[in-house]
Amino acid sequence: MGKLKFEELIVFENDNYIVINKPPFVASLDDRNDEVNLLSLAKNYHPLAQLCHRLDKETSGALAIAKSPEAYRSLSIQFEKREVIKEYHAVAEGIHNFKDLKIEAPIFSSGKGTVRIDHYRGKESTTTIDTIKAFRAHTLLACFPHSGRMHQIRVHLAHQQAPIIGDLVYGGHHFYLSSIKRNYHLKKGTEELPLIKRIALHARYLKFKDMTGNDLSVNVEYPKDFSVLLKQLDKNI
Repeated sequence: MGKLKFEELIVFENDNYIVINKPPFVASLDDRNDEVNLLSLAKNYHPLAQLCHRLDKETSGALAIAKSPEAYRSLSIQFEKREVIKEYHAVAEGIHNFKDLKIEAPIFSSGKGTVRIDHYRGKESTTTIDTIKAFRAHTLLACFPHSGRMHQIRVHLAHQQAPIIGDLVYGGHHFYLSSIKRNYHLKKGTEELPLIKRIALHARYLKFKDMTGNDLSVNVEYPKDFSVLLKQLDKNI
């Protein structure tokens, strides 16, 4: 990835908020393993910028940033009250016909960077899932998390035997083009790489209320790697 320009990530901006299309492999907050993070880039663009939520490093998509403490507080309250509508798109393994599937499975965090379903110690967690399109052995899903637990979509889909492509932590596998192309050949001495080198999860849509009380909704495009994955799956149904 070349030098990241914050201005090029912006898909919406007004006096109160900025919404960006977060690229994959960029941390939302300070990361010891990476000099670049979105919070520092946002503050260079606007000194009072605060991230109103976060996305995992590998996840791409819509991320809201407040331009004042008042705007930050307003949206934080909306998140706490679960008034923000969030739609994620995920490419899951297997063929699934989900329609308004409501997953209510409590999530427990061990504090070691992973979570699990735990009906005794877990915190209440709800996600609604809809099928967008089924391919030969994979499915594009729309996921609506109503709570905001760590790795919620990932672990809830794994709980439904629908792990996300590339999510090795929760039962997913790398996706190789050779698995769907009959005449796929590698050059001698080369090793096939995964078609998408991350978890196939994208924050597609975000809706909340602006400081004016009006609805603010933003739909963000897929990044290149996600689009290429879908194109290949579509071509080889």
